[in-house]
Amino acid sequence: MSYYQRHVFFCLNQRTNGEASCGDHDPQGAFDHCKSRVKQLGLAGKGGVRVNKAGCLDRCAGGPVAVVYPEAVWYSWVDQSDIDEIVERHLRDGEVVERLVLPESVGR
Repeated sequence: MSYYQRHVFFCLNQRTNGEASCGDHDPQGAFDHCKSRVKQLGLAGKGGVRVNKAGCLDRCAGGPVAVVYPEAVWYSWVDQSDIDEIVERHLRDGEVVERLVLPESVGR
């Protein structure tokens, strides 16, 4: 068994050359909200969920993005209610939130 059941990485990369980046969409706010909700629901820690910051995940065109492992599900979101849905349905209940899944074709 893995140390964590699920591991979430939020891209916080901010490009300064004018190219699109996740940092254009307040990923820090989404990261903070996700981390808070995971703790509130008692999901954090060993055997549970770990929420981490990441640099560029190279899917900038779909930003903001986060990826959940071990399922390798890539998400994009609009607001905190989307983050709540990911936390409650995927991280807690194990159900992928299909409407927020980043299409495979979206890259940099």
